[in-house]
Amino acid sequence: MAEVRGANTWREELASLVEDTGRIYTGETIGVSSLPPFNAAKSTAAVVEVVESGHETEPPESLKEQMTGFLKSWCEMILELGRGCRDILQQTVVTEDSFIVQKLGEPVAKVSGRLRFLNEFLPEDRDPIHAWPVIFFVFILALSALNLNGHDGLAPPVKKVLVHPPSASRIQLPDGRHLAYREIGVPADEARFSLIAPHSFLSSRLAGIPGVKTSLLEEFGVRLVTYDLPGFGESDPHPSRNINSSAFDMLHLADAVGVNDKFWVLGYSSGSMHAWGALRYVPHKIAGAAMVAPMINPYEPSMTKEEMRSIWGEWLPRRKLMYYLARRLPKLLCFFYRRSFLSGKHGRIEKWMSLSLGRRDEILTKGATFEDFWHRDVEESIRQGNTKPFIEEATLQVSNWDFSLADLQVQRKCNRRGIFPWLRSLYSQAESELAGFLGPIHIWQGMDDQAVPPAMIDHISRVLPGAIMHKLPNEGHFSYFFFCDECHRQIFSTLFGSPQGPLDQAMDKVEIPSEGDMEEQSIATDSTKNDTSP
Repeated sequence: MAEVRGANTWREELASLVEDTGRIYTGETIGVSSLPPFNAAKSTAAVVEVVESGHETEPPESLKEQMTGFLKSWCEMILELGRGCRDILQQTVVTEDSFIVQKLGEPVAKVSGRLRFLNEFLPEDRDPIHAWPVIFFVFILALSALNLNGHDGLAPPVKKVLVHPPSASRIQLPDGRHLAYREIGVPADEARFSLIAPHSFLSSRLAGIPGVKTSLLEEFGVRLVTYDLPGFGESDPHPSRNINSSAFDMLHLADAVGVNDKFWVLGYSSGSMHAWGALRYVPHKIAGAAMVAPMINPYEPSMTKEEMRSIWGEWLPRRKLMYYLARRLPKLLCFFYRRSFLSGKHGRIEKWMSLSLGRRDEILTKGATFEDFWHRDVEESIRQGNTKPFIEEATLQVSNWDFSLADLQVQRKCNRRGIFPWLRSLYSQAESELAGFLGPIHIWQGMDDQAVPPAMIDHISRVLPGAIMHKLPNEGHFSYFFFCDECHRQIFSTLFGSPQGPLDQAMDKVEIPSEGDMEEQSIATDSTKNDTSP
């Protein structure tokens, strides 16, 4: 190895790599002034002194400074990420060959050309492509902030649903269920007229005729009886209720509270569904019917296409969805009910019921009187906290009722079955009987009602020409029936005539002659006839 390398030392090899300066290192000491010997202790002390002096001149960073630096670094990273995404979009999406540019390039160019005059409002050194997105983003943030501040300052606090102690009178039905009811007006033994009112959807026995005065009921001698439908309020649920069972619940209630004669039935909105059922299944106990904005099945087969189109065209999309779900997928209604009136908080009636309101309805529903009534009625309606009765009620509204309104029209029904009745009808007047509901049916309908469109009343008048229609211009769904003393008086005057007050047992008692008096009267009559005979 030594022979290969030769006798060159490492100094000679190093010198061969650099330029030859003509100076040769001989190993002698270079002429430099002598230095003091190295002292390790002093060197360490000097280093410590330098470090301490450095700490004195540069204090450690505070938490605020560290957080500031962290946020700056984070913002720089986000900025770089945004630039990278922008570059990716420019190289892939915004190119002339991309699908988006080919489809939207021409329309966007036209719109930008028409809005190019807005660039005049920008500073000259600002690129519109960069300036307008920033302006739009800042505008959205400012609008959101103003909306939140305004909402916090103007929106009233949300009221929670309260639970009240039971207060209803109850009867036991033949099947063992209990039915809760309420009666106001004159007592049973002084009533000239008995009026039974089933309530509408999301309501209770407390509704009746909202705002009716007891003095008005006494003036006309009316006894008003309202009750909770099965599963509502304090009434027990029904395992399989329908329109038929609802009619007989009303009949059993009338018998239990001492209504011996015929009674009037009052149906409002969707509660008229049960009133129609009473006219169909227990007509012998009904003296007459009063319907205010009555609902019918929106899928009624006897409707014409024009009637169907007019009715459905007045409703909001959410209301249409509720009817569709009730008919096709009723179990999904639980999802909506739990997030609306069964959420434990109160809300606006048009929101819970998916309604659009007319001018008078909107003014009425904003009042404190209506709001207090509405909240208390809803609290009683959802007392049991179960969605099943509400789903049943919604399903009944859109299902087959097993009868048509045309069946209530008075008509002669002749018994001509068989050959012998047919032969008899050829030579003598055929035996026939009246079918349908024989009593009066009065219907009040507001022409500005957007919950029950007037087209629905047009259908009722077509299939029930005997019904008496009272069309109310400029009235809505609530404005005529709720808290209107003059309206209530008009309804009672139309149904019962002039007010006569309650029955006076002493004055109104009819003297019935005894059998002896009748015999004496008949003898006297016969003698008179004999005396006057020639």
